[in-house]
Amino acid sequence: MAKKSKGARIQVILECTEHKNSGMPGISRYITTKNRKNTPERIELKKYNPILKKYTVHKEIK
Repeated sequence: MAKKSKGARIQVILECTEHKNSGMPGISRYITTKNRKNTPERIELKKYNPILKKYTVHKEIK
């Protein structure tokens, strides 16, 4: 079994902000990791949205 660590690195889900407001079906989400000690606030990254076919701002959820 995999060992569970209580380290600073955690998995986060990024969701597109423009896609939710556009009304188009589907969801653009990415999974990434962040260091909880260095960035305690929610992160925002520009990622590619394949449904809108452009780079958009993705914000952390959960």
